[in-house]
Amino acid sequence: MASSRAADTPEEDRPTGRSDERQPNIDDELIGLDPDDPETRAFAEHLDRMQRQQPAFTVEGYLAGVENFADSANRAGGLRRLTAVAVVLLILLGVAVSVWFGLGEILSTFFD
Repeated sequence: MASSRAADTPEEDRPTGRSDERQPNIDDELIGLDPDDPETRAFAEHLDRMQRQQPAFTVEGYLAGVENFADSANRAGGLRRLTAVAVVLLILLGVAVSVWFGLGEILSTFFD
């Protein structure tokens, strides 16, 4: 059974983006790199996201997936960001149409 590194780390020990609070399990990957360099910090955050294991088939896992999608869409630019916005708008359109038809069925049941 694989354990989650993010779940094993208490909330106060997780990195907050400052260079003096890097996560210990990726220090081996960053040997020889300047910890104060913004590119090194971005790379460390990328490694943390890639190595994080989330629960897959739970509500918490699904919400974490949505959070990851939103974070990556906010970091993206250009065509990727436009594609992410289009995907979100299509999902919301599908939800709106489903709610509209569901309310129509409910109202026709009560008033017919």
